[in-house]
Amino acid sequence: MLRIDCPFCGLRDETEFTYGGDASRTRPPLDETRAEVWNDYVYQRPNPKGLHSEYWFHQHGCRSWLKITRDMVSHEITAVAYAKDTGE
Repeated sequence: MLRIDCPFCGLRDETEFTYGGDASRTRPPLDETRAEVWNDYVYQRPNPKGLHSEYWFHQHGCRSWLKITRDMVSHEITAVAYAKDTGE
């Protein structure tokens, strides 16, 4: 089980959070109409090793969106920040 150190609530179990997706992906503009662009955005995912940014929602706590940097091999969390403070 992951333990996430929420900046507002402190160290919590991952069961209090909901995974929000890959924080390194950029959504295509809403006026983009090509199906292949949206297909790639929705379905084509890299499987990275090493550090990776993710969004997590603290559903059973402060209800904040967090941006977490996690090692995809060891699952060690190296950084947690309020998503709004990261410019997201």
